[in-house]
Amino acid sequence: MKIEGVPFQVTDWSRVAETRHTGETGFALWRTLEIGNIRVRLVEYSPGYRADHWCSKGHVLYVLDGELTTELADGRVMTLIPGTSYEVADGAEPHRSRTEKGARLFIVD
Repeated sequence: MKIEGVPFQVTDWSRVAETRHTGETGFALWRTLEIGNIRVRLVEYSPGYRADHWCSKGHVLYVLDGELTTELADGRVMTLIPGTSYEVADGAEPHRSRTEKGARLFIVD
């Protein structure tokens, strides 16, 4: 990832508007900044959330709270807890997320 066109800034995430995204089950609340060539998000998944699609976009994802299960199209399944992350390149391995209890994430892509 090469970050371009992003001046130094401080973000008060409580002032960033939420958008709601429905999953196959549950929903996600995104607070999103699109700056320069990157997107930075604070995402909260509701209990019972399951993504409605396989994603092939690259991300750096860090779990702040809760528990997140990420499955890869090849059948691998990873469970992430607070303090863990995953990193994946654009087009590398299709993945999708779910959570039974809910999760809060910080994502850069």
